[in-house]
Amino acid sequence: MNARAWLFAAPGRLRAPWRILIFLAATYACGFVASLFVAPAIAFLYSLVGLRVATDGWVVVAALLGGHFLALRYVDKRPWSDVWLDRAAARPALLARGFLFGALAIGVPTVLLIAIGWLALRPGVHESFLAAALRVSIFLLPAAFYEELATRGYIFAVLRDSIGWRTALIAMSCIFGLLHARNPGANVESVALVTLAGIFLGGVVIATRSLYAAWMAHFAWNWTMAVVFHTAVSGLPLEAPDYRYVDAGPDWATGGVWGPEGGAAAGLGMLGGLVYLYARRGSRRRESPDE
Repeated sequence: MNARAWLFAAPGRLRAPWRILIFLAATYACGFVASLFVAPAIAFLYSLVGLRVATDGWVVVAALLGGHFLALRYVDKRPWSDVWLDRAAARPALLARGFLFGALAIGVPTVLLIAIGWLALRPGVHESFLAAALRVSIFLLPAAFYEELATRGYIFAVLRDSIGWRTALIAMSCIFGLLHARNPGANVESVALVTLAGIFLGGVVIATRSLYAAWMAHFAWNWTMAVVFHTAVSGLPLEAPDYRYVDAGPDWATGGVWGPEGGAAAGLGMLGGLVYLYARRGSRRRESPDE
């Protein structure tokens, strides 16, 4: 293999590893710029409404979006639709559908755990529910977006073209799971379920062709646990004004200190969601054979 073949694939495009390396370098450079300009701007906006929330999440979002822009524009020469971030992918109906899908996938299993007594209601810190919900929501919103951009955005699209979408989805979902391995209370079961969550969210991307819809599903999943039920999210306890739900059953079902998403009940919720997405996709194909 000569040097050109080592760098370029048959159509003349850079091979996947080089494209990913350029994307990572571009993201790092954009992160440096974002830390200088985006962080102060977001902090100023937060101060106007009296919010004390870290700006790091939006800095990471800006870095990743910058990396996507540079890689798509100057390396791939492809549109935003290639990574499911085009205008059509941001339709309000898709965003609402993604939010509802994510909320139901974890909300229904959590309600069932409460109904059988495996999650117990406990008093929380007495403070403003709305203020706490706003702070938690603003914290969760960019976190869900940058995780989607990092694991189901450009890198996923490059791997999809290189090794096929099934293998790419499994690979990036495993990485998604391992990225959570250092969270408090992480164990083999929780990492396996976060890996399944990666497949679940990847299914949303593939079914809707919208990374924004997956962002909303991801955000709604975390928001439902943190704001509605006041449980831990991926092992991280967040503000719990007035009440909280705590583990009162077997950890394999409830997730223990990790929160409901680390238990078998959440796994069943995600599998049910995947079955629904697969059935819906099959139905659309039968209705539109040329799709």
